[in-house]
Amino acid sequence: MNHYQTLQGENGAPIKMWTQGVPVEPAARDQLLRTAQMPFIYKHLAVMPDVHLGKGSTIGSVIPTRGAIIPAAVGVDIGCGMMAVRTTLTAADLPDNLFGLRSAIEAAVPHGRTSTRSGRDKGAWGAPPETVDAAWGKLFPGFQSIVAKHPQLEKTNNRSHLGTLGTGNHFVEVCLDEAGRVWFMLHSGSRGVGNAIGNLFIELAQADMRQHIANLPHRELAYFQQGSRHFDDYVEAVGWAQEFARQNRMLMMQHVVAAARKVIVKPFSADVEAVNCHHNYVQEENHFGQQVLVTRKGAVAAHKGQLGIIPGSMGAKSFIVRGLGNEEAFCSCSHGAGRTMSRAEAKRRFSVDDQARATAHVECRKDADVIDEIPMAYKDIDAVMAAQNSLVEVVHTLRQVVCVKG
Repeated sequence: MNHYQTLQGENGAPIKMWTQGVPVEPAARDQLLRTAQMPFIYKHLAVMPDVHLGKGSTIGSVIPTRGAIIPAAVGVDIGCGMMAVRTTLTAADLPDNLFGLRSAIEAAVPHGRTSTRSGRDKGAWGAPPETVDAAWGKLFPGFQSIVAKHPQLEKTNNRSHLGTLGTGNHFVEVCLDEAGRVWFMLHSGSRGVGNAIGNLFIELAQADMRQHIANLPHRELAYFQQGSRHFDDYVEAVGWAQEFARQNRMLMMQHVVAAARKVIVKPFSADVEAVNCHHNYVQEENHFGQQVLVTRKGAVAAHKGQLGIIPGSMGAKSFIVRGLGNEEAFCSCSHGAGRTMSRAEAKRRFSVDDQARATAHVECRKDADVIDEIPMAYKDIDAVMAAQNSLVEVVHTLRQVVCVKG
C-alpha cells in the first residue's frame, strides 16, 4: 500500500511525504519545493510527518544527493540526536518525591546558558571532570586536523562543552515504559563547536558560490561540489562533529546514571537496552544500488531492524522504535512530534499556568523560560506515529516522570 503522498513542483525532483493526518504548513511546502529544484537531488526527497519550516532547509526532511552537499541542510546543530538506556529499576524503586532526583541530574550535567560577561557560562564546565578529559583526548587529534585548515575554529567551546546539555529543546528525562521499567533519555548535539563548524561552512559555501548565488532557489541552498577543497574539509569536519555529539550524549548519560545512584538506594545497572542516534547529520549510504550522501535534517535512520528514538513533547509520550527499512523513505523516520508554532508564538499564546497544567504529571521546571516547550506547541505524537507506520514499528512507549530542560 502507498503510505505517502507525492508533491511535484514545476522543475524539480518529486517529494514523497509521509504526512497522512498531520498538518503541513504552506511555508514548509514552499521550502521543500525549493530544495527539490537542486540539480543533484537523487531520485526524490522524503518528508517525515513531523515536518516544519526550518532554517536552511525543512526540518523532518531526508535529502539524498550525488556529487554535492548543502551545509545549511545539515544545519548548525550537527549530530544532534537522542540517547536512551533501560535500567533494571522499576517505578516502585523511584523515590516518592522526584525533586531530589531532578536536582541531582541538574547538578551533574551543566545545562542552559548564562552570558559570559557575568563570569563563567553555567552551561559549560569550569574544570571538566576526568571522564570528559579522557573523551576529549580521543577527539582532540581530529580537531587539530580541522583547526590546521580552519584556525578560526580553535577558539570555540569544544572541551568545555563536552558532556553538557545546551538550551532550547535539549533535555534529560527519567521515563517509565509500558511495563513500568525505568529509562533515562536525553537529547543534545555537538554544542558550541558544532555550531561554529556549521556556521563557518555555510558561510564558505555562500562565499564559494557568490557568482551563482542569485541563480539558486534560495541562498541557504549554497552547496559544495564533490572534488572541491571545501567539500572534503566539510565532510571531515561534519564527521568529527557527529562523533563529538555521540560522545557528548554518552558522557551525559554516564553522569546522569551516577547522579541517580546517589539518590536511588537500590543498586541497579543501566545498560539493559541502549540506543544512541543522530537526527541532524549527513553520511554516505547505499540506496537503490547507488552510493549517495543522505542528509537527515530532523530525521532518524530506520534501516531494517535498526533501533531509533522518537520523543514527544515534554508532557507527551516518547517511543523506542525499530526500523522497517522502507527504501522509498531512504530508510528514515521522524525525529519527534514536530512543532506547530514558533517559540515566540508559544510564549505569546500560553502562560506559566498553562505550562504547569500540561506538565502536572512530570517533575520539571514550570516557569516562563520553558513555556516555548509547552506540549501544545507540538503536533499530536499519536497522529505522527500513525502517519509513519510503514517506516517503523514501536518497541517501547515511554512517559516521562522527570524532565530537565536546557
